[in-house]
Amino acid sequence: MKMIALAGNPNAGKTTVFNGLTGTRQHVGNYPGVTVEIKKGVIKKTDFALVDLPGIYSLTPYSEEERVARNMLWKENPDLIVNVVDSSNLERNLYLTLQLMEFGIPVVLNLNMQDLALAKGWKIDTKKLSQTMGLPVVETVGHKNKGFDELIKSVKVALGASQRVSQTAHFSDSVNRALDILEKKLSKENASGASRWLALKLLEGDPDIEQEIANAEIKQTARELVNDLEREHNKEIETLLAEQRYKYIEGVFLQCVSSKLSFKKPLSSKIDAIVLNKYAGIPIFLIMMYLVFQLTFTVGEPMMGWVESAFAWLGDLIASFWPEGSESLLKSLLVDGIIGGVGGVLVFLPNILLLFLAISILEDSGYMARAAFIMDRLMNKIGLHGKSFIPMLIGFGCSVPAIMATRTLDNRRDRLVTMLVVPLMSCGARLPIYTLIIPAFFPSKWHAPMLWLIYIIGILLAIISAKLMRVTIFKGETVPFMMELPPYHFPSLKGTLIHMWDRGKLYLQKAGTLILGLSILLWALSTFPMLSKERIEEYDAQRETIVQSELADSLQAIQLSALDNLQAEESVEYSAAGRLGKFIEPVIVPMGFDWRIGTSLVGAFAAKEVFVSTLGVVYSVGDADEESESLRSKLKKNYDPLIAFCIMLFSLISAPCMATIAVTKRESNSWKWAMFQLIGLTLLAYFITVAVYQIGRLAGL
Repeated sequence: MKMIALAGNPNAGKTTVFNGLTGTRQHVGNYPGVTVEIKKGVIKKTDFALVDLPGIYSLTPYSEEERVARNMLWKENPDLIVNVVDSSNLERNLYLTLQLMEFGIPVVLNLNMQDLALAKGWKIDTKKLSQTMGLPVVETVGHKNKGFDELIKSVKVALGASQRVSQTAHFSDSVNRALDILEKKLSKENASGASRWLALKLLEGDPDIEQEIANAEIKQTARELVNDLEREHNKEIETLLAEQRYKYIEGVFLQCVSSKLSFKKPLSSKIDAIVLNKYAGIPIFLIMMYLVFQLTFTVGEPMMGWVESAFAWLGDLIASFWPEGSESLLKSLLVDGIIGGVGGVLVFLPNILLLFLAISILEDSGYMARAAFIMDRLMNKIGLHGKSFIPMLIGFGCSVPAIMATRTLDNRRDRLVTMLVVPLMSCGARLPIYTLIIPAFFPSKWHAPMLWLIYIIGILLAIISAKLMRVTIFKGETVPFMMELPPYHFPSLKGTLIHMWDRGKLYLQKAGTLILGLSILLWALSTFPMLSKERIEEYDAQRETIVQSELADSLQAIQLSALDNLQAEESVEYSAAGRLGKFIEPVIVPMGFDWRIGTSLVGAFAAKEVFVSTLGVVYSVGDADEESESLRSKLKKNYDPLIAFCIMLFSLISAPCMATIAVTKRESNSWKWAMFQLIGLTLLAYFITVAVYQIGRLAGL
């Protein structure tokens, strides 16, 4: 199968072109060994594989994306490159085009966004451009699905007549003489890749290429040639090569582009005058984010209910195959373990799809680049990038999509710091704990301030943690905030929906399977070992005694319910989860916690909401949801406001759920950072909670 690489600058419409060429015949994955995302697909009506490289401005490997793109072209040696350029920014985009031509792999130049070029009053002579640069040129308007058939035809023709020649005619005679010398030496060594391109990279001082070349004589020759060129031109070699590329591009642009003077201010500039205003910018951004949350969590609420109802119906259907009251282990595994585990994952799918739909619309329209620009100054003070603000904001809804949203960050250091602190944003899964604890222990006038305080503590801890990590384990210069502000345009419906589904599918495939497995594990821990047969028979005998008594039916029902609760509490205490709670009790006592809270924290590792239901089972109050007054009264009887506050504090700081850890592993491509997050947040939660509890006790609270 022929392999074609799709390359281009960020915001050149490359994703839209990729979607237009492949349709739904595509999948997303990480490039081996790194977290940079690579899309792969098959071009429609062909058997050509299409690989979408990350958006880059050049092939000089300063960033992870540039290194991935360079290595893919160098190591995997595609048959053809389709270079997508923004026609309205042609001069700047052609710099990458020249570097692609230097590889020696045949290139088809795709002039995308032709409508924007025309709107600027530009007319590009594609025939002259093709003749001047010596490569096929095809025009497209990606978001309107125009020109894709012509692009596919051009690809087929180029593949049939492909000749691999490294194009370096845009360099001066002295540079090309140096390349000739190195190319001859490299050809004798049978070096991997095009010898002329390797020669060029040696002149540029590319460390990866220098490491690849074992011959010390060749590397010494390269250094001597570089010294000669720098003396001759009185410039550093990188500056010299860049200037010669730009000089060539300027000549091409003047020959092939004519312009009609336009005195109209572009619409994008008019909009930016409002949305980037130093006074109005942040309020507008907050309104936009409010609308995103409104869509995600308000519109998604009914759909979550449908998913929950569907799984409840499925659970009831499965349970109906057993007699009422049956205690079958298979029934419990299917209903509580498997269906409950899958349901716990899928219930968030509507929110995640809606969230990525909204983010995709904001990104594709051009607004998200402005949002990052607005927040950069504030984020930079804590050692984070402007783009980090978006995932942190999403974290108030759910940590899983928030960590997935760190993919928008260009620098790996910024990605890791952001995904490690995102769980400190108080997600919606913690809200049931807060709504259980606060009304039980604090007067009504303190309800809102206590909830606000918990959220603020999480934000402050995230800021402090990010700053500490940036000056210690992630030490390094802050990456300058450089982001092109693309023109505003209406997103492609097809591209937006594909982007939304890609992320939703990833959530299901990666996080969902692990959640399911661990949910079954937690079911087993809370089920086994079971009470002895003799002990169960004792409870059954007591039930029979109650049923045979002459008490009124209502009193019998109360006594039977109390007996069921007592058996449930003993079963939990006897199970592995209960024993684990007893085992960790000496460790959690300094926080003011007992084995019941410890057991509930074990269950909360699956999902924070489980803390409430587990606590209800431990205290044997039947249906223990967050509105259960009987659970609140039992908690109030056993604990005080200081312990209650410590429960909320520990729940806030510790890792929110196993899905978060799974997604961190997925996005960091390393169990090391996932475990660092889990252990680090747990220790941070422990020490802060111990300090608060002990200081509170000393203060007489």
